[in-house]
Amino acid sequence: MRDEYDFSQSKKNPYVSQLKKQITIRLDEGSINYFKSISEEVGIPYQSLINLYLRDCAAKHRKLDLSWK
Repeated sequence: MRDEYDFSQSKKNPYVSQLKKQITIRLDEGSINYFKSISEEVGIPYQSLINLYLRDCAAKHRKLDLSWK
């Protein structure tokens, strides 16, 4: 490794708006176990699977059918 690097010609990341944002969310253990079991089958980290599922729901404008009895 060099002792010093020259960043004078560097550019900002053009994909910065597409980067992920870290959040804290509380999920029940059953939901986590469900995604973990799928992740073992397909070889993708369970956090990525949850993100893909949520992204798909948002893209298709899915809404929950909530009805209280």
